[in-house]
Amino acid sequence: MRFRCRVQWDALRVYLVRHGEAAPGDPDALRPLTSDGRAAVRDLGARLSTEGVRPAVVLSSPLLRARETADELAKALDTEMETDDRLAPGATAASLRSAVSGRGDEVIVVGHQPDCGVIAADINGGDPPRFPPAGLTVLEL
Repeated sequence: MRFRCRVQWDALRVYLVRHGEAAPGDPDALRPLTSDGRAAVRDLGARLSTEGVRPAVVLSSPLLRARETADELAKALDTEMETDDRLAPGATAASLRSAVSGRGDEVIVVGHQPDCGVIAADINGGDPPRFPPAGLTVLEL
C-alpha cells in the first residue's frame, strides 16, 4: 500500500513595492509622484496584472507619493487601496507583518527606502536588496 503525504503551508505572499519616483519639495509627506514615476508604477501594475497577481488589498504608507503609487496599483489590479500608519517611514518587518495580518493570501505593500530593503533582508536573510523607485520584491511570510 502506498501513502502520499502532501504538506501544505499557509503562506502569505507580500509584494513589497517602493513608491515611484517623487518630485522634490517640502513638506516631505506631500511630495507627489513625477510623471516618470507615475508611468513606472503603471507599468508595474500592468506587469503584475499580466502575471496573474490578485491581491486582496494594496496597503500604503500615508505619505502622498506612496498613496499615489498604491492607488495606481490598485486600479491596475482591480482591488482596494488602504493607508496604514504602520507603513510610514521607519517601518520594520514587525510592523509590516502586523499590517498584513489577516488580509488574505496576497497583499501589496507600498513603502519607502531604506525601509523596504531592510524589511526584505530581515525576512529573507542576507543583505538588503537594492530598491529603486517602483522597485519590487516578493516576500513569503
